[in-house]
Amino acid sequence: MAGMTTPATRVLLGVRGMSREAGKTVAAALSALPGVSKAAPDDGQIEVHYDPSQLTIMDLVRAVRGQGFLAGML
Repeated sequence: MAGMTTPATRVLLGVRGMSREAGKTVAAALSALPGVSKAAPDDGQIEVHYDPSQLTIMDLVRAVRGQGFLAGML
């Protein structure tokens, strides 16, 4: 139906070795992905709201890895 949007899915990713400062960079990289509506970093983890019709969790993990960190679901 026109005008309907898929509700965002929330996932919490654990990011090994990510400081609060590095979290800002990782969040920016995630936010740049089409389908990510929010990326909120904290020490060692990042909360991501995304559209599962556009991205998978592995897409999110790959984006974090692209910033030099290992990530996985919490």
